[in-house]
Amino acid sequence: MPKEETQPIIVQKREPYEYTITYVPVEQPKSIGHFSSKEIKHLVIGAILVAGVGLSYGVLILSNDYAMLTLLTSILTASFFIHEIAHKIIAQRKGLWAEFRLTLIGAVLTLISAFPTIFKIISPGAVMIAGSADRENIGKISIAGPMTNIALSTGFLATAVMSPHNTLITLTFAIGAAFNAWIALFNLIPFGILDGFKVFQWNKKMWVLAFATSLVLTLISYKLIL
Repeated sequence: MPKEETQPIIVQKREPYEYTITYVPVEQPKSIGHFSSKEIKHLVIGAILVAGVGLSYGVLILSNDYAMLTLLTSILTASFFIHEIAHKIIAQRKGLWAEFRLTLIGAVLTLISAFPTIFKIISPGAVMIAGSADRENIGKISIAGPMTNIALSTGFLATAVMSPHNTLITLTFAIGAAFNAWIALFNLIPFGILDGFKVFQWNKKMWVLAFATSLVLTLISYKLIL
């Protein structure tokens, strides 16, 4: 059977600092939850980079408590990728091609952040989406990531509150709550390439609700840490 030719499709590349539109031949959309071998490789490398940042951050706060270091590193790594995979799954549900890819600038900045530095950036890559979508579908795809972080932040915050006070367990889950709340809040800023801009264009009431929730979670979780 002759091999099907793939057609050039516009790819929207979500990077930390800029959007680029590129014409590249890609495969047709796969079933929901499909991960290509190339995507898995990028996810593994990205997970290692994010875990390195989480570990370096945890060492500064949790010292030599290896159990809590492992827990915090796992929370931060999982939180980042759950955000990205949420974008992917919703895009696939809309019939679009969507796969995670490392980006050069993001991966380098994340690698640098894995070393003992004060300022840290976790953005090794992003989900690339190809296909045609209207404003509503774009808005739903964009809000999927922040909503997962809001859910995770709420869960971690509840766990921290129910944990014995003044323990490393409380601190670890409070950091997890603050991390997720901040990711949601930052991404919901209605400006430029951020998710919030597309959500705001789609549904302003939904944007206000999500932004206000992430702001409240950020304030509460940071207060718990301090």
